[in-house]
Amino acid sequence: MRQEKHKIPKLNTRHRFEENWRKNFEKFAVCSDDDAGIAGWSSTGLETRLRYFIHFWDKNHHDPGLWLDLGCGAGTYSRFIAERGMRVIGLDYSFPTLQKAKVRGNSSINWCAADASRLPIKPESFNGAICFGVTQALENSSAVTNELVNVVMPGGQIWIDALNGACIPHLWERCYRRLSDRPMHLRYESWRRIKAIMKANGLVNIQLYWLPILPSRWVRFQWLLETSLARWIFYYLPGIGLLFSHSFIVYGERPLQKR
Repeated sequence: MRQEKHKIPKLNTRHRFEENWRKNFEKFAVCSDDDAGIAGWSSTGLETRLRYFIHFWDKNHHDPGLWLDLGCGAGTYSRFIAERGMRVIGLDYSFPTLQKAKVRGNSSINWCAADASRLPIKPESFNGAICFGVTQALENSSAVTNELVNVVMPGGQIWIDALNGACIPHLWERCYRRLSDRPMHLRYESWRRIKAIMKANGLVNIQLYWLPILPSRWVRFQWLLETSLARWIFYYLPGIGLLFSHSFIVYGERPLQKR
């Protein structure tokens, strides 16, 4: 009798764009010793993003619990959340990056290597999750958002950031690269798309936060964008945020289960 051959199923392969970014992040970790360099940001850019996040974080209520920092990089946000009394797991797919994060991080933080689109985590394990600096290195935002919703428990919070594809400098860059037949080195996103993905996953109380960030050479003027007046303008005139914000954060909550 002829013996049947059983083929071993192939694992999902990472898109070339995503694989290139994985290699970039590993290179950043090997060549850099500061948080910004390890994560692939400018020092002023990372500091500004963290200030914005602290401002938005402090406006929301957070019960003590277990939090996931997905795409934790050098652990900048992991350390901040841990300092606010949360237990934190920092997860990244770059092992060299995690080695740097462990050396620099709070001893209470646990570090884990895994793929953001296939989390080896039981459903409803976390009280909240953040995912910053990740979506621009992925082919799309759907898989990572779905994973975050799956691992956060009812009543938990999810924070996702992305590069704003509609701001004027990014529109210009995208146009220039297309005209010069050069591939995009980053993926820009629409806040409406992430909001739609969150709504499709049943999240509620979805909020949008703009992150207007000036280039490093103009950093001395950054404070003007962080005044109460500027925050009012970006909040009540969202078209201004759309055209002039480098990035954005979308926040959502898993609804509590009905008894």
